[in-house]
Amino acid sequence: MGRPRRPLYRGVAAVAALLVATVAVAQEASPANTLIDLRRQFAACLSRTPLGITGSRVTIVFMTKRDGSIFGKPRITYSRLEGDADQRRRFLDDAERAVDSCLPLKVTPALGAAIAGRMFSITLGREKPEMGA
Repeated sequence: MGRPRRPLYRGVAAVAALLVATVAVAQEASPANTLIDLRRQFAACLSRTPLGITGSRVTIVFMTKRDGSIFGKPRITYSRLEGDADQRRRFLDDAERAVDSCLPLKVTPALGAAIAGRMFSITLGREKPEMGA
C-alpha cells in the first residue's frame, strides 16, 4: 500500500489559517471608515514597535489633515520616564519612531473630512508592575 492519507481536516485547517492571515492583512491595508476602525488600525501599527524600559510613558497630542497626515507638530503633553538619561532619550526616540511609522493614517474621504483639524492624543508605554500586588 502507499502512504497513509492525511486527514482532510489538516488541509482545511491550513487553508483556514492562510485565509485568516490574508483577511487580516487586507483589513490592515484598507482605509479606516470609522473612528473605531482608525483606533484599531493605529493601535495595530503602534504595537509593532517595541518601546524601551517598563514604567516609562508618554502622551502625544496631534492634529490631522483630511488625508490622514499630521497638521503642525505633535506635542508631548505628559511624560513619566524611567531609567538613566540614555534610556529616557531612547524611549522618546522609540515613541517618536513608532508614531511616525504609522503616519499618514489610512482613512476614507468621509472619515478624513470628519477628523480634519481634530486633536488626537495617544499614550505610549507600559506601567511598571506594582510590587506585591
